[in-house]
Amino acid sequence: MSIVEFRQYTLRPGARETLIELFEREFVTGQQAVGITVGGRFRDLDDPDRFVWLRAFPDMAHRRRALEAFYTGPVWREHRDAANATMIDSDDVLLLRGPGFEPEPGLREVPATICHPPDAPSFTPYATQHLRPHHALHRTEHAENDYPLLPVRAGEDVRLWFGPTEAPPWPARRLRLAPVTR
Repeated sequence: MSIVEFRQYTLRPGARETLIELFEREFVTGQQAVGITVGGRFRDLDDPDRFVWLRAFPDMAHRRRALEAFYTGPVWREHRDAANATMIDSDDVLLLRGPGFEPEPGLREVPATICHPPDAPSFTPYATQHLRPHHALHRTEHAENDYPLLPVRAGEDVRLWFGPTEAPPWPARRLRLAPVTR
């Protein structure tokens, strides 16, 4: 299990493809160079101005060091103004613990579910019955965000997974995501 950020960006109208092109050209390898594992990147099929992506770290200490290296490094310094010009909000971030997720090649749509169960014991029977390893189940990481320059949503306890399942009996948000392919 890794520390995973599930990042949902609200973009300026019509700017999603500009950000995706920049992200794929510069930010994937730029983050990998400092030890960040970049996972799935997606277009939100229900919102043309939304970009969703994941990145993972072995632990919180590694996360802090890698984020410091990337956001003070040459790739971000060179391209941050162009990236920031596409964004309205980049602070919708869940800090999770889980396996990360990269969609299988050729998938055109990946459902993702963000669920708010009342507690871990009540979620276990649902997970046992409906979720398998390919669903890549994640849960909230409650460690303090030790890189406060990048806010994360706090005070929530969520479970997030990928792929089709029966709707959970608790409040949940379902996303329809289209993988970004190179």
